[in-house]
Amino acid sequence: MEFWFLLLASLCLCSFHFFLKNLLQTKKLPPGPPTIPFVGNILWLVKATKNFSDIESVLRRLRSKYGPIITLYIGSHPSVFITNHAAAHQALVQKGTVFASRPPALETNQIITSNQHTIASAAYGSLWRLLRQNFVSIQHPSRLKSYSRCRKWALNILKDKLIGEAKSGKAIQVVDHFRHAIFCLLVYMCFGEKLEEKAVREMEAVQRPIFVNLNRFDALNFMPRLGKILFRKLWKELLQLRQNQENVIIPLIKARREKTKDEDSIVSYVDTLLNLQLPDDARKLSDKEMVSLCSEFFYVGNDTTTTTLQWIMANLVKHQDVQEKLVQEIEAVVKAGDEMKEEDLKRMPYLKAVVLETLRRHPPGHFTAIHAVTEDTVLDGYHIPRNALVNFTVADMARDAKVWEDPMAFKPERFLSNDGEAVFDIKGVREIKMMPFGAGRRACPAMAMAMLILKYFVANLIRDFKWTAKDGVGVDLTEKHEFAVVMKNPLRAHISPRI
Repeated sequence: MEFWFLLLASLCLCSFHFFLKNLLQTKKLPPGPPTIPFVGNILWLVKATKNFSDIESVLRRLRSKYGPIITLYIGSHPSVFITNHAAAHQALVQKGTVFASRPPALETNQIITSNQHTIASAAYGSLWRLLRQNFVSIQHPSRLKSYSRCRKWALNILKDKLIGEAKSGKAIQVVDHFRHAIFCLLVYMCFGEKLEEKAVREMEAVQRPIFVNLNRFDALNFMPRLGKILFRKLWKELLQLRQNQENVIIPLIKARREKTKDEDSIVSYVDTLLNLQLPDDARKLSDKEMVSLCSEFFYVGNDTTTTTLQWIMANLVKHQDVQEKLVQEIEAVVKAGDEMKEEDLKRMPYLKAVVLETLRRHPPGHFTAIHAVTEDTVLDGYHIPRNALVNFTVADMARDAKVWEDPMAFKPERFLSNDGEAVFDIKGVREIKMMPFGAGRRACPAMAMAMLILKYFVANLIRDFKWTAKDGVGVDLTEKHEFAVVMKNPLRAHISPRI
């Protein structure tokens, strides 16, 4: 009897402590819906949403009731959602160091990221700075220029695939061709040499499954020790997928380490990793840590770039007037019969505007990666506690009618100044109007590379081919949430040579 009395008393004390803590914090934390002790808002969210994509509509309703900064509880831990531009700029730029960290990785992500030894997952500190600075070094204009042969090679692979399939006269589902070509490019940049198609396909085969199926492994993150017992097959599957990655990538890393580069060889991403020395324990990266960094380079770069490229081409198919205007700009810069040079892209402001409008209308992710707060701070009058999880509604900010006129329309001209130049602060230094690459210290370090790849591929694909919709079908711009936000019904288009 005493045992049950003590148990009941303990539960009552815990509940009282939770309510007291919550009561004290409601005066400080941003507002949100009512919470249940130990559970938070989970039951409320399950009832309010059908799937994860519905969280955006829920946040819109909460914003109209509670304001632009909202708190939701996952268990007893607060998650703060920032839904307006001014607060996002204040957090990510003005208080960038405070909002620049990442939360501790879940059990599954610890395996994938080698215990947070990747750029995207590392906590704010010396390790993150080292990894980011190293990656940024390959974004230097001179280094980016040295990768031009990689881009040309990958583009020719894509064009050959498209031409071969177009001979049938049928509409082509292009996304798989886009994905393969971009993956070829990233593999070349990563290892400094061309790989045969069989080797690239093998790399793709071990790379995608671990990320495509990531949601299936969520059960392993709930009470990890118990999860490994209850879901042994699932745990073994995750470990095997990771082992498959290592079996393919590590031999290529070792081969690059032993290879003497000739004068004509590019400096690959792996080359830069081989020279790193970790700041905390003064050692080189292990092979497994390098696998995680290469994997991050492949999947994040490939998935987001492929997704955006498909959205661009889908909108150019849907809006033939935009496609023809882009063709006219390209023809004015590059004479018929001449090879397009990457320097020519700088004289194509409408091309840049088309890419920017696509990133605004269809950002690869509708939310940023989760930020963690490094110290107690005040944001827009609200108290944000240390270690709070913070997220930003990227898509809604880019479609806010208070900032963008007719936001759901596809209008590249909105990015052109009066003198016809495409001038826009994509980094959000002065203000944030949209942030498809994030903003502040944790903004995507591959921003310059991504913009160059997109402009180069789009300009060549539009110059060489006319793109039209599948007969009687048109273009469906319905979205679907995966790792990136993709087309629910992938683009199928007819292509025909312009020359």
